[in-house]
Amino acid sequence: MKKIEAIIRKSKYRVVKEALHEVGVNFFSYWDVTGLGNEKEGHVYRGVSYSTSDIQRRYISIVVNDDFSDATIKAILSSAGTGEVGDGKIFVSDIEECYRIRTGEKGGDTLK
Repeated sequence: MKKIEAIIRKSKYRVVKEALHEVGVNFFSYWDVTGLGNEKEGHVYRGVSYSTSDIQRRYISIVVNDDFSDATIKAILSSAGTGEVGDGKIFVSDIEECYRIRTGEKGGDTLK
């Protein structure tokens, strides 16, 4: 099993969610996060632009079976990108085991 974590632009969340549903990812967790990066966002107040280094993003966490990780990553890559600095990152890590709390069963079938 793989854990796929993506940090994306908040403006791209709806498109990413739809792309994930299209490839069969119907469950994931997400959080609104603030981070620092190479991108600098500017805010305009009364005609004056102010730069801030705090960047609003959405953090998505998904656990999938190994054979499904490529499709999940491709869905995020194709839907989250704008070609500009600040599109985000995807992190992939191994998951040793998964348990379904309700039944106590374990393994990859618990993700279905």
